[in-house]
Amino acid sequence: MVNIKINGRDISAPEGSTILEAARLADIEIPTLCYLKEINEIGACRICLVEVVGAKTLVAACVHPISEGMEIYTNTPRVLETRKANLEFILSTHDKKCLSCVRSGKCELQTLCRQFGIEDQDAITGENPKYELDTSAAHMVRDNNKCILCRRCVAACTKTQGIGVIGAIQRGFNTHIGSPFDMPLGDTTCVSCGQCIAVCPTGAIYEKDFTKDVFADIADPDKYVIVQTAPAVRAALGEAFGMPVGTDVEKKMAAALRRLGFDKVFDTNFSADLTIMEEATEFLDRVQNGGVLPLITSCSPGWIKYCEHYFPEMTDNLSSCKSPQQMFGAIAKSYYAEKMGIDKEKLVVVSIMPCTAKKFECKRPEMNANGVPDVDYALTTRELARMIERAGINFMSLPDEEFDMPLGLGTGAAVIFGATGGVMEAALRTAVEKLTGEDLQGGALNFTDVRGIEGVKEATYSVAGLDVKVAVASGLGNARKLLEAVKSGEKEYHFIEIMGCPGGCVNGGGQPQQPGNVRNFIDLRAERAKVLYSIDEANTIRKSHENPAIIELYETYLGHPGSEKAHHLLHTTYTKRGLNS
Repeated sequence: MVNIKINGRDISAPEGSTILEAARLADIEIPTLCYLKEINEIGACRICLVEVVGAKTLVAACVHPISEGMEIYTNTPRVLETRKANLEFILSTHDKKCLSCVRSGKCELQTLCRQFGIEDQDAITGENPKYELDTSAAHMVRDNNKCILCRRCVAACTKTQGIGVIGAIQRGFNTHIGSPFDMPLGDTTCVSCGQCIAVCPTGAIYEKDFTKDVFADIADPDKYVIVQTAPAVRAALGEAFGMPVGTDVEKKMAAALRRLGFDKVFDTNFSADLTIMEEATEFLDRVQNGGVLPLITSCSPGWIKYCEHYFPEMTDNLSSCKSPQQMFGAIAKSYYAEKMGIDKEKLVVVSIMPCTAKKFECKRPEMNANGVPDVDYALTTRELARMIERAGINFMSLPDEEFDMPLGLGTGAAVIFGATGGVMEAALRTAVEKLTGEDLQGGALNFTDVRGIEGVKEATYSVAGLDVKVAVASGLGNARKLLEAVKSGEKEYHFIEIMGCPGGCVNGGGQPQQPGNVRNFIDLRAERAKVLYSIDEANTIRKSHENPAIIELYETYLGHPGSEKAHHLLHTTYTKRGLNS
């Protein structure tokens, strides 16, 4: 431990800590704009400047290490005036159309300007470069007029995801964030994960918003509009309304969706169970009949696009199962439409997802099992929050309500899909019972080796005389490491789960954005995942193959897992895009 003083208080902090980290231990908040722990520690924004006794200049707290006896002041007039001046420099080239900005009220730059008393933003002007909006990608819009060059997005894309399709271009005053040769983002190998959006402190990058279209369809008397909600949404939506990280709002969410006017409110957990039925069957078939191994999960569309671009030779390893989002849409526009006597052409399926890549996925041409798109709109958790606010719904005062049936019934196995390792654990619960004929109960249902936020996890399970080797990766940078080890022969597995976002869907690019002072010191992945595991534990049905709605679906419509009809509706194909596609 190192002994220092901050604002006259004696403080001890671990050796190697920065001033920012030491101050946090003492409940002293130092503002930042560019800092992201472990991936963007560059001291570029100069908002975290502090005064160190004996130093000739102010130092950046986010990168300056502490040393024994150091005396630090975080709120002297010199510090506060310099931070304010730096904010004014940033504002001088910033498009200050705050009222129409998607981040207004939740913008980190706006918050700091309010804290430091910047009153007349119009008086802060300078040479202001103008950039065209980049709307070329299926999932997002880039607005460099609001970019502050913090480089958080670059760090997320390059260091976390290992993709690097954006970076700083040109030099000096002309520096801006863009793709190589200023290519439109949609022409690059961007995988639509949205991790850049999740960390942006301003409104420089944001998802394409389809809420107006959904409101219009809800108001159209000729259309029957149903909605499905992904497992991870219930673990984060409350944050958009000021609730603590890790609050379960499943039942308030169902109530809010009804008040928005959806004709039926369903749960993607239903089709997550359906995914397990098809995927576990596919896995057992490959193991028993010499199919391509390892089998790799296909629930994460960001991961799928990444595989198509960066590992096209491994697309044969991908499960042919559609994601739960797409399976839901395919069943809704066949089984459900027929059962309810609804014209599939008038049935609109809306998805609420923690993921921006779902916007790309639902537009893939192969996602139309019934001759119409399986899913019409994929909205992010943030878009749902905006719809609730726009409709004047007081989310906090809503009563608890349940999902509609039968497509609203899901098991504990389904809900943990939203956390890294959840798909693997859900599949193992079913596959082990199918292989052994045993009835797993209680703690035997918890495959804890594949749980947790580590980037790569692996385990071996002895099942019916077979050692089943499994691995789990989350975040595409970790996926690359794992797949390179498989390709080289260093590692050998039977089954691999990959999620495109670090920590899984709970940390998806469409989840509520949290400012740096929360993101850097609270593990959003772990806190949101706890919600899903708690729901699983409390569920009376924790195995996908025991979901009565799924059993009825197979008995009355699909026949059996892997049937010809199931393949037509629930399975898909992939494109070997390569890096030049």
